[in-house]
Amino acid sequence: MKLLRKLYDWVLHWAETPYGPIALFILAFAESSFFPIPPDALLIALVLGATSRAFMLALNCTIASVLGALLGYTIGHFLWWTPSNEFTSIAMFFFNNIPGFTEKLFFDVQKMYDKYDFWIVFTAGFTPIPYKVITISSGAFNINLLMFIVASVISRGARFFLVAFLIWKFGPQIRTFVDKYFNWLAVAFTVLLIGGFVAIKYAI
Repeated sequence: MKLLRKLYDWVLHWAETPYGPIALFILAFAESSFFPIPPDALLIALVLGATSRAFMLALNCTIASVLGALLGYTIGHFLWWTPSNEFTSIAMFFFNNIPGFTEKLFFDVQKMYDKYDFWIVFTAGFTPIPYKVITISSGAFNINLLMFIVASVISRGARFFLVAFLIWKFGPQIRTFVDKYFNWLAVAFTVLLIGGFVAIKYAI
């Protein structure tokens, strides 16, 4: 936990430098495949410092995150299995060193793909579910690449543009609220969205 806190503080310090947007791009890219700290906190800090650039920063974050997701997909597709269908040393490194990335969760994701397909990628991209688990699993289980890209663009874009909009609209007074409760709001929004589609499906 102390290491994660130091990483979090290190991420935030970039908002006080001229390299904030570049750091945001790199962070969003890395978080989609291996880095443990989400880019939202840095995005919030940067938008507070330059509200006129809020949506450009959200776009920056979205593009980087989707590109990072493709890296995660590539890792899963090409580097995850040995020819005998066992985990490679790279896979074991992720299981042993990336917080929240476990073998159990990896195989649970496979079961969720069988049931939910598009929605599991969307949900992971928008909610607190570790996105890197989904991006790498998608490649490892040969999930349709086009579907993966579409779900990633929609979910990551929705998340980062929503964060940017809230800070742009309400300013510093909502920062604590967004930082503290955004994940819960994202979960609630996703549940309602998926529930709405399920209701429409059964209605017709």
